[in-house]
Amino acid sequence: MKLLSWNVNGIRAVLKKGLVEFIQKTKPDILCLQETKAAPEQVELEFPGYRQYWNSAEKKGYAGTVIFTKTEPLSVKNDMGIAEHDREGRVIAAEYADFFLVNVYTPNAKRDLSRLDYRIKWDIDFLKYLKKLEKKKPVIFCGDLNVAHTEIDLTNPKANVGNHGFTPEERAGFGNIVKKGFIDTFREFQKEGGHYTWWSQIGNARSRNVGWRIDYFCISAALRPRLKEAFILPEVLGSDHCPIGIVLK
Repeated sequence: MKLLSWNVNGIRAVLKKGLVEFIQKTKPDILCLQETKAAPEQVELEFPGYRQYWNSAEKKGYAGTVIFTKTEPLSVKNDMGIAEHDREGRVIAAEYADFFLVNVYTPNAKRDLSRLDYRIKWDIDFLKYLKKLEKKKPVIFCGDLNVAHTEIDLTNPKANVGNHGFTPEERAGFGNIVKKGFIDTFREFQKEGGHYTWWSQIGNARSRNVGWRIDYFCISAALRPRLKEAFILPEVLGSDHCPIGIVLK
């Protein structure tokens, strides 16, 4: 079973840059997209063999998530049920026979850190939400978490200490996820730095591989025996992020 995740930075834009061809080539069983910036009625999109589940932000052209899945879920629920978090289309949970899949687009703390306090609250509430789901069955969650966890997850850690995406608070938020038993799948297979999922659009950052790893697939420990592979696809263009994925037995 192949699962892919990608922050597309606008689904309408990436449709013009090869999204359909990407899906046809990679043939994921489940594809989670973040930062769709659209409602489904704004997008002419048919992927034969896939069901679509959207969660769009109230604000037009902002945030949003969607799941494309070959297997019909047992249930699909948008949002966490917390009013202050549930207006931006950031969470979709699809329940399958033996796990929950959560597609998430974590809020950015903003360059001036004006949203850092909100982000800290989000991290606490999102972890509680995951643990609540996990009481029922194991959880896979994926998406743009807007944080580089450790120094090897970005090219210039010393220069970015305290910057949004690399504040102690945001890093601790992801650290708490790991402490509570969720596994960062990519680090199960690759312990070295130099592997990134987002690059600034200025200064030829991508061609120089000056980047950040801020997109993740994490799984409950109970699913670790089924994890065969975790990977990043930096050669796939169309967004300032690249797709990531896992393969489960």
